[in-house]
Amino acid sequence: MQENKWLEYLKRLGWVLAVASIIFTVTVGGFIVANLDHLGRLARVVQLIESDYLEEVPASTLIDGATKGIVESLGDPYSVYMDAEENEKFMEQIEGKFGGVGIILSLKDPQKLVVLRPIKNTPAERAGLQSGDVIIKIDDVDATTIDQDKAVALMRGEPGTKVTLVVYRESINQNVVIPLTREQISVPTVEGLALPGNSDIAYVNISQFSSNTDQELREVLQNMNIKNYKGMILDLRYNHGGELEAAVGVASCFVKSGPVVFIVDKYGNTITKTAEGGYLGIPLVVLVNEESASAAEIVAGAIKDNGTGTLVGAKTFGKGIVQTIFRLDQGTSVKLTTAKYLTPNKIDIHKVGIEPDVKVELAEGEEVTLSPVTAQFDSQLQEAVKVLRQKIE
Repeated sequence: MQENKWLEYLKRLGWVLAVASIIFTVTVGGFIVANLDHLGRLARVVQLIESDYLEEVPASTLIDGATKGIVESLGDPYSVYMDAEENEKFMEQIEGKFGGVGIILSLKDPQKLVVLRPIKNTPAERAGLQSGDVIIKIDDVDATTIDQDKAVALMRGEPGTKVTLVVYRESINQNVVIPLTREQISVPTVEGLALPGNSDIAYVNISQFSSNTDQELREVLQNMNIKNYKGMILDLRYNHGGELEAAVGVASCFVKSGPVVFIVDKYGNTITKTAEGGYLGIPLVVLVNEESASAAEIVAGAIKDNGTGTLVGAKTFGKGIVQTIFRLDQGTSVKLTTAKYLTPNKIDIHKVGIEPDVKVELAEGEEVTLSPVTAQFDSQLQEAVKVLRQKIE
């Protein structure tokens, strides 16, 4: 009788056990041998929940929990299981349009949810959220115990719905309650302008790499009539990365030909992404800092290794790995680190970063001037102008 009950548990949750059998399987002499001790442990826990746990638990909840635990056991902050809701919100972010409040979080301290800046003309900016605010609560959820992906998912939602944040503001040494109403956030990732006080210098800021950033860049450059400028400053500061293909497309504007990046998997297989054409050939300075990461580092690394521009600012973040999204059933997905990338000179920058050609650290408390509207520039942008002037005069 007990055996039949076990079989019923295994039948109901066969998916969980199938995943477990894959995880705990080893190949010996060409034969697949399952680690039955580990598999039996998981089956026993499932059986105990079914027979002794106080509340009824849907099988789908156990499946989600088991899958999430498997991915979390990797100890990789960039690999994550996403349920249907989290996956939908993540895909919206990639497309650059989503329901939310308009907050960009800092990469500096992964243990805290520090606001890097609110996006212009969003609920967060209008409500007075400030750079450096630390989010400690999202509605009723203790935000000090969750990662950035989870926090972002909680702040996203249908336009018109409400969310309340509690932030710690160091300048006044107290918590601030900020009620917000979500809106449709459409984030243009590229902004271009004639640099104030320097009408012959084009300034282009790329805030992130969404699926159409390379096309956005080409449209911005066309609208600016880029050929009328003597030089360009490309600002990649606080750009946390995004889509690999978009980064390759952007780099193609600044690299003549040849490799942009090498993608290397666990077996040593290498995919070479090459410049796609459209090289501008304009004197170039690239601004980077400690929060220029991932796809932003692909662009910066390609430019530096090819010698087509000068990097100014601070050493970059150092995220030289690639994630792939695998779609699962019922709208879920898993994002896994599947490869590392190397710059054109085959340099591995992961956890190392890219050193700028001209190092300039901001003074403590100095504000960064992204897409400046006046000629009052931060010290890194000032140095970028100086370096570019030496190129074009």
